[in-house]
Amino acid sequence: SVWLVAPDVRLSLGALSDDVRTVVRNFVPVFISRGVVQVSAYVDTLLASLLPTGAVAALSNVQLLYTLPVSLFGMSVSAAELPAMSGEAAGAEAYGALRVRLDAGLRRIALFVVPSAMAFLALGDVVAAAIFETGRFDRGDTVYVWGILAGSAVGLLASTLGRLYASTYYALRDTRTPLRYALVRVALTTLLGYFCAIPLPRLLGLPPAWGAAGLTASAGLAGWVEMLLLRRGLNGRIGPTGLPRAYVLRLWVASGTGAAAAWAIKIGVPLPGP
Repeated sequence: SVWLVAPDVRLSLGALSDDVRTVVRNFVPVFISRGVVQVSAYVDTLLASLLPTGAVAALSNVQLLYTLPVSLFGMSVSAAELPAMSGEAAGAEAYGALRVRLDAGLRRIALFVVPSAMAFLALGDVVAAAIFETGRFDRGDTVYVWGILAGSAVGLLASTLGRLYASTYYALRDTRTPLRYALVRVALTTLLGYFCAIPLPRLLGLPPAWGAAGLTASAGLAGWVEMLLLRRGLNGRIGPTGLPRAYVLRLWVASGTGAAAAWAIKIGVPLPGP
């Protein structure tokens, strides 16, 4: 269609353009650091293959649930805020506006992610049963998935907040720092994941299959390390940012109250028979 109206147009990679070189130079670090959640999930899947039969399938089911709030609330808010933050990061005098926008985005993410983490932790059996329990997927499989899903709740908030912090670095034209911290996270996911999945269940006297829960919990710890590194580095550049402790406490209390009410209903309402 373009050639019909502009027959003289010529295709070119534009390799001499500064803008094209900037895009190419930034693509790889952004690609890795943006996809660190998926990379960590892939590492967990490889480690789960060392566990008894069923661990990989259960972990795959958990990852379907775990990545949903990360994508809905972490990635979406980060992508939506990036253009505005890029405009506000033009100079040091604009850092005040950048901090305000960043803190507002962090609060928006936490508002949805904290209840999600509480649901995974306290009501993971209900969530798993509603989606997966059918056919040969029985109550025992639901409880197993719940245990793994509860482990993923450890780092859910950190993983989503970290995506917005990484976007703030991109607004400051810095793609290398998030990459370094993403590599730290992947390394910790591998080392801690192996320890929590293989030796730790034996030390605790647990069945080897429960090492899958250690995988998600250790990945959560690695997510916290990444997020704290991102926040510390950014705070050193633009000033203090983060969630107020009182706000986070209110979210957890409200989420815990809701989970307690749901537990009461779950106990009071008998489950249907097979």
